[in-house]
Amino acid sequence: MANIRPFSAYRPAPGLESKIAALPYDVYNREEATEEAKRNPDSFLAIDRAETGFGPEVDTYAEEVYRRAASLLQQRISQGRFVKEGQPCYYLYELTMNGRSQTGIVACASIDDYRDNVIKKHENTRADKEQDRIRHVDVCNMQTGPIFLAYRAEPVLRDVIRAVKEESPACAFVSEDGVGHKVWVIREEESAFSIIRRQFQQMDSIYIADGHHRCASAVKVGLMRRAANPDYTGEEEFNYFLSVLFPDEELHIMDYNRVVKDLKGYGKETFLEKISQGFLVEKAPEAPYRPEGKGQFGMFLDGEWYRLTARPSILSGDAVDGLDVSLLQNHLLGPILGIEDPKTDMRIDFVGGIRGLEELERRVRREQGVGEESPMQEGKGLAVAFSLYPTSMEELFAVADAGRLMPPKSTWFEPKLRSGLFLHALD
Repeated sequence: MANIRPFSAYRPAPGLESKIAALPYDVYNREEATEEAKRNPDSFLAIDRAETGFGPEVDTYAEEVYRRAASLLQQRISQGRFVKEGQPCYYLYELTMNGRSQTGIVACASIDDYRDNVIKKHENTRADKEQDRIRHVDVCNMQTGPIFLAYRAEPVLRDVIRAVKEESPACAFVSEDGVGHKVWVIREEESAFSIIRRQFQQMDSIYIADGHHRCASAVKVGLMRRAANPDYTGEEEFNYFLSVLFPDEELHIMDYNRVVKDLKGYGKETFLEKISQGFLVEKAPEAPYRPEGKGQFGMFLDGEWYRLTARPSILSGDAVDGLDVSLLQNHLLGPILGIEDPKTDMRIDFVGGIRGLEELERRVRREQGVGEESPMQEGKGLAVAFSLYPTSMEELFAVADAGRLMPPKSTWFEPKLRSGLFLHALD
């Protein structure tokens, strides 16, 4: 039984939504975040990445960075830029990208459901990344970035959402990247309110789609607050974390591609011979090449695109080993190119599908020291890129249901949820 409950959100004052809403904090490096915060001082990124208010001499994780985030947040609340809902509500959040829409229910999920595996994960987290968001949430006393959750589509919720969306939204805007955003508020007196809570209570599994580090950090802050308040009842806000829950049928996972900076000393022909043991290697029918189905991969090498097809000998029915990202890792990147730990190996880069396959070509040429038409610089070896067929929601659910973990960088969801549209106070 999933405990998905309403809450009194802090939301941008009417008319400020488009200025405040920001992409998630972790899609930027420090330099990019600083430039964005300068370009748009109202952006929530100034709070999510408060190091943008300091020079490079101040460490990203310095204590004064978190204090600045809390101070900016309280200042903007006191200035009326954020307004708190007068009663606990559910909210609908619709995102529309390239003509395709997905609508999530904004609510608070239970840290106990996370601990009891009602809310299931499919990725590992890194302690250093967790610690950053733990400090941010704890010092701000606010969850500022929603966790992207998914559930198996359910007819009653589908009908409720459709009915609510027949009303005028509380806010609507199009962000600079062309994504449309709409928000509806569902108050207790509305019939949808009780239906939403009841339908989630009947679910035994909800899944983290994106935001594993934010989720783990929110849970750990909640446990810290419990330790500091041994008489807690379980109803306190710190027992819950900010979430947006989407039906799986509306979600879109894009490819998550790889670039390896060298061939580990192999020449081109030797490399092709080695990978042909596990993959059928052919010249691609088109360039750039996007795989057409599971078990197919594109490969950009020495200015040419190839199609790789996994041979039956390496295919697997296992929930994890059968993933395309696992086939590539276990039978090519690891044993041939020596990428044993893709989380830490500096020779591999990951490129989200939103950047397009041309970005793979650009990165390979950059690693080789060549331009579009220029010859390779002397002393530079070949780099290689791989395009993958996207992981499916069914595969994600199967891995999580089995209590297993995917390889890193297995899923890239678009569009990205915006931060700053909903804030959840911990008291």
